[in-house]
Amino acid sequence: MANVVVVGAQWGDEGKGKIVDWLSEQADVVVRFQGGHNAGHTLVIDGVTFKLSLLPSGVVRPGKLAVIGNGVVVDPWHLVQEIASIRAQGVEVSPKTLRIADNATLILPLHRELDHFRETANAGLKIGTTKRGIGPAYEDKVGRRAIRVVDLADAAVLESKVERLLAHHNALRRGLGIDEVDPAGLLAELLAIAPEILPYAERVWALLDAERRAGRRILFEGAQGALLDVDHGTYPFVTSSNIVAAQAATGSGIGPKALGTVLGIAKAYTTRVGEGPFPTELTDETGELIGAKGREFGVVTGRKRRCGWFDAVLVRQMVKTCGIDGIALTKLDVLDGFEHLRVCTAYRLDGQTIDYLPACQAAQARVEPVWEEVEGWRDTTAGARSWAELPAAAVKYVRRIEELIGAPVTLLSTSPERRDTILVQNPFEN
Repeated sequence: MANVVVVGAQWGDEGKGKIVDWLSEQADVVVRFQGGHNAGHTLVIDGVTFKLSLLPSGVVRPGKLAVIGNGVVVDPWHLVQEIASIRAQGVEVSPKTLRIADNATLILPLHRELDHFRETANAGLKIGTTKRGIGPAYEDKVGRRAIRVVDLADAAVLESKVERLLAHHNALRRGLGIDEVDPAGLLAELLAIAPEILPYAERVWALLDAERRAGRRILFEGAQGALLDVDHGTYPFVTSSNIVAAQAATGSGIGPKALGTVLGIAKAYTTRVGEGPFPTELTDETGELIGAKGREFGVVTGRKRRCGWFDAVLVRQMVKTCGIDGIALTKLDVLDGFEHLRVCTAYRLDGQTIDYLPACQAAQARVEPVWEEVEGWRDTTAGARSWAELPAAAVKYVRRIEELIGAPVTLLSTSPERRDTILVQNPFEN
């Protein structure tokens, strides 16, 4: 059976939640493999809206197993709240439907406090994080002092790990002028939340291997977009984890040969939340109009998204770094009514034309888009479920994007509703 990896091919907010939910009908297992609860996914199913940030999108489908892999950083208090919220909407969430890697790193209150302090301090570089502690938690993971899900099961081990963690953090907090963390208080908080988290703990690497060998279909779900990848994104304005498709293997404990098809998700235009370069950004009335029509506000933060025309350079680069086999193009309907559209086909940098985004931060800020104007369309694409329902100019726009990014559009989304999707090639059958 084929497995599928879903990754964002821009800066996130591409509509992965809907696509993963749509694909999960064919999957048996849906796995989150990186990020934390800084990623917001909105699902609209039969008029009911579900907002997820940590739980895999497949959790709203009955009969599917949702898995949070070891590559994810888990805020246990947020997880309990999100489970309660989804249950209140009639979704069953139990250890039978949700498993969490026992070696996943925990996000603690001190991580949130440190994240908030850094982003609100008057001095230093502002990354534009969600202030939810994701970055500091990954720092502790790499620094080999993190507390993990499995540590909650042994009070003695947990106490020693808290002491080791605070030896670092309290020294850091003293230097920043922040009150130190009381070890006994943190330990008590962790022991109190442990009974609500441990029933979900699992050796996910073994579970996924067994599911794969049994012929189950596995869908791997990334958070954010690959342009926020800590290695391949617009560094330092990135997240603290790898987002590219290869991380699906590392972040879940499954071998890379088992990943299968890679499906990239991209909007028919471009958006970005937070700081950092954005070559095709529109700061005029057109950008405001795209944002209003697309309801471009962050699910997690509520922050207004920056909007611009489609950047084929960036998506083409992510097609290569992620090994994308096909693209799911979303929000085509937002472009309805424009007389003319623009697509960025290359950049100018210091008088030269280049076909890639440079790694240098200063160079990224200096690149200027090379535009190609494309005919728009007056008729609506909203709700279309076949190519025949699309205006000819809209089809032409999609075909031109395919040419420019070097990958076919295998899915086309024309509204937030699950059923408003045009299937070109089923990723599970590639």
